[in-house]
Amino acid sequence: SSEVLEAIENVIEDVFKSLAQYKAPVLTVPRRSDWRNIEFKESVGLQMIPRYAVKQIRSDCPRSAQNFALMLKILSMIYKMVQTNTYATKRDIYYSDTQLFGSQSAVDNIINDISCMLKIPRRSLHILSTTKGFVAGSLSYTEEDGTKVNCTCSATAVSVPSNVQGIKNLISHAKFMLIVEKDATFQRLLDDDFCNRLSPCIMITGRGVPDLNTRLLVRKLWDTFQIPIFTLMDADPHGIEIMCVYKYGSVSMSFEAHHLTVPSIKWLGLLPSDLERLNIRKDVLIPFTKRDQSKLASIQRRPYIACQPMWKKELEIMAASKLKAEIQVLTSLSSDYLSRVYLPNKLQFGGWL
Repeated sequence: SSEVLEAIENVIEDVFKSLAQYKAPVLTVPRRSDWRNIEFKESVGLQMIPRYAVKQIRSDCPRSAQNFALMLKILSMIYKMVQTNTYATKRDIYYSDTQLFGSQSAVDNIINDISCMLKIPRRSLHILSTTKGFVAGSLSYTEEDGTKVNCTCSATAVSVPSNVQGIKNLISHAKFMLIVEKDATFQRLLDDDFCNRLSPCIMITGRGVPDLNTRLLVRKLWDTFQIPIFTLMDADPHGIEIMCVYKYGSVSMSFEAHHLTVPSIKWLGLLPSDLERLNIRKDVLIPFTKRDQSKLASIQRRPYIACQPMWKKELEIMAASKLKAEIQVLTSLSSDYLSRVYLPNKLQFGGWL
């Protein structure tokens, strides 16, 4: 906490120095979403380069003056929270003055900019992300406040903890971990008692694009148990994008890649090649939209695809067919095909990339 306070004090000191010299104060922030600031490293994923391009948030420029003020406002809130050892979610910060902040996304962006500028992870700034992910299966742990949590598979899953760094005493007999893209598929596998029927496993869903806590939990479980991690995604560009976020990270959070990515994650399904192999009827597949085509083209250009020749082939199959499929397409073969045939066969015979 003293590190955080000192980092904020240094920023404010620079503001005072500028004012004392009758200069307009300026905040210098790395350009988080600029691909020129990103390098790909197989062992880490997407990470920010040491000598990155920056943007200046000026107090004397009409376009950035409000952003400058909002950054100072949130820095002062963080400073108070660290001093008093209290925490807030991003939503708490937004609702503390909705008129001032204007939108939740403005708050989210500023918090990420501050974290990147100070080179301090967001959780150390005492800002908690709102959790939307779920976990189930062979896992138990103790939360920071001493609450014991048991995720052993039942009809209901457990919410991913809001302070992943604080959990301890993790125990699991799982042989593997399965990341499921969508909540509906996750619930279906829970109902089919998938976690126990094949072999003990841990199942996680970020319910679409994963929030920070879900990504932190996947990384923590990997660090703790070192068991294989598989992903189950829709066979579409959006599903592939989500899998890449878990495996290689996102451009906007590349400054935190070391805590968030798990490059050893495997693509279990749904593979574009599976659709042909399983003779899935064309009438249950979905034609590409223009947005799908541009998303897929963008993924194909990413630096990590070059080191994944098998992935490259799958993306080429998808690009050539211009068809996509949701995991639910397997119900056209039989209602429980996913849990009774598809996943057991894939896991037993090594059908992953």
